[in-house]
Amino acid sequence: MDRTILHCDLNNFYASVEQKLHPEFDGLPLAVCGNPEVRHGIVLAKNMLAKAAGVTTGEAIWISRSKCPGIVFVPPHFDEYVKYSKQVFGIYTEFTDRVESFGMDECWLDVTGCTKLFGSGKEMADKIRETVKARTGLTISVGVSFTKVLAKLGSDLKKPDATVVLTRENYMQKVGDLSPAELIMIGGKTAKKLETLNIRTIRELAAADRNMLRDHFGIIADKMSDAARGIEKEEVKLYYDTHVPKSVSHGTTTPRDMTSFEDAKIVIYALSEMVAMRLRRHDLAAEGVALSVKEASLSSKNRQCVLPRATSNAADIAEAALKLLRTLHSFPAPLRAISVAAIKLCDRRSVQLSVFDSEEEMEKEERLDASLDKIRSKYGYKAVKRGLMLSNDLAVNLHEDDSFLPFKR
Repeated sequence: MDRTILHCDLNNFYASVEQKLHPEFDGLPLAVCGNPEVRHGIVLAKNMLAKAAGVTTGEAIWISRSKCPGIVFVPPHFDEYVKYSKQVFGIYTEFTDRVESFGMDECWLDVTGCTKLFGSGKEMADKIRETVKARTGLTISVGVSFTKVLAKLGSDLKKPDATVVLTRENYMQKVGDLSPAELIMIGGKTAKKLETLNIRTIRELAAADRNMLRDHFGIIADKMSDAARGIEKEEVKLYYDTHVPKSVSHGTTTPRDMTSFEDAKIVIYALSEMVAMRLRRHDLAAEGVALSVKEASLSSKNRQCVLPRATSNAADIAEAALKLLRTLHSFPAPLRAISVAAIKLCDRRSVQLSVFDSEEEMEKEERLDASLDKIRSKYGYKAVKRGLMLSNDLAVNLHEDDSFLPFKR
């Protein structure tokens, strides 16, 4: 028996939320963009009117303005996006507990076991669309199918505020002539390579010999073939399952180049605090630290080290990252971006004290960290700052939410 999978996609999510926040811009082309003064002068999202004028995500603001002279640019309000996202995902969980996030604005729902209660997949999709619109004022597009890949493709076929059903019987008729690049795991480069094999459509990919595909694409060949043929075993994850990351990292491009060790130190401490906060959120500790830097020339360097003991303390992570920085870069040569990562993660509750550690000092650090986490969880990361970050503009680009995904595929 086929499963019933929905893929729900909030339409023009960032831009739609901004229009709710700014009703005075109704009827105008609108784009959400970063501040050019902090090097984020690109389009993060746009509404349908801007899209119709040719504005695309990721392009520079000046290009968008040349395409659409009357466009309105607004800065992003990530806290609002998170708030609306959580509200919409809450609606999804009223229909099923199998809700798998694909960023703040997209997710899959497995409603196979809910059809007797809520009706067919299409009926549920329409009911969810109506509920989201009534409670939030936002619209979603929903793909209904028997695999996650085809449900995702279905939600892309008709926007905004639409339901598209792809069944085992009709999916090839509806999407068979589309490029394989429309399937979620196939990028533009792979699609071009498929073209050299005379495979230009999903139908042709489904009919292609698997052994020939393996010869050219290796281990991903079977996944591509299965996607085109409507074969899938991957489950939709439970919404309330705890995601345990393999590593935790934060990075930023600074509003001005870092030209001294002190500049970099400010940024590394800010990033380390965000990394440490997320480690503690998952009851994890890091046995290693990795540092990546990008120079003004855009060339990148990275290095990692093992820590003397596992930690979730920001100062420990920062000091290790600063040691790595000394081996990676010499100032005053400018740096443009830095990323700090906690690696080799383990269960924080099982971390043992070394003979050199003071139990009293460790407990003091734990209490301080817990207090900081409590304040920041209520008032936001920037509610508490280290002294070296006060009156400093180098960490203004940071955003602490785990689900912050500014670009979509």
